[in-house]
Amino acid sequence: MELETWNSPQNILVILAHPDDPEFFCGATLARWARAGHRITYQLLTCGDKGFNDSTPADMTPEALCAIRHEEQIAAAKVIGVEADAVHFGDCPDGYLIPDLNTRRDVVRVIRKFKPDILVTCDPQTLFATYGINHPDHRAAGQVVLDAVFPAAGSPVFFPELLREGYQPHMPKEVWCSLTMQPTVVLDITETWPIKMEALLHHKTQIGDTEKFKERMKSRRAEDSTDENPRYEEKFRVVKYK
Repeated sequence: MELETWNSPQNILVILAHPDDPEFFCGATLARWARAGHRITYQLLTCGDKGFNDSTPADMTPEALCAIRHEEQIAAAKVIGVEADAVHFGDCPDGYLIPDLNTRRDVVRVIRKFKPDILVTCDPQTLFATYGINHPDHRAAGQVVLDAVFPAAGSPVFFPELLREGYQPHMPKEVWCSLTMQPTVVLDITETWPIKMEALLHHKTQIGDTEKFKERMKSRRAEDSTDENPRYEEKFRVVKYK
């Protein structure tokens, strides 16, 4: 399948729902791109304040968890190759993300602000994932990003109030949808898989027992590889506009 065809450094914007989504969905690809000299920015639409699990302390509050997850995401992004000042968070409560017009306007604003060449999100058509039912925030994030890209982000007649704020129309050249069951691009990211794993380990509130987590992630190797010689892939549905 076709790989990246970029001849110069690209401005890459990642818009996903939660802290840890960039690393889980496409962290090895982002690490590959960062090491190739591309500039990467994160925009997380929620702060992950409901990411509780069996290992969460009983006295943890959503507000405290939100703050911790901000710190975890910034640390993980640094491993990937994304600077702290390029990691941004929205204020939508975890689990309540809806692809409505207000959220679409917010995403259009982000696209026009950062002017990406390449936009990364997730596939809103993925209802089921390897872990069961796909989180509604994941699907909502993908849907609102695609709705923002077309027809709004590049058109001056959509959300004209953004023009008054100083945000001129901008259209990315490509949209890469991760977490897809309909890939058009499959990247062999075996070389940067260890970087992805190192980054994921910073999301301590989400992974539970570290050794068990590492074992679970080993099972994500490509089907045609072995435990002795694992190979890893990340898959995308890519839409090109230019």
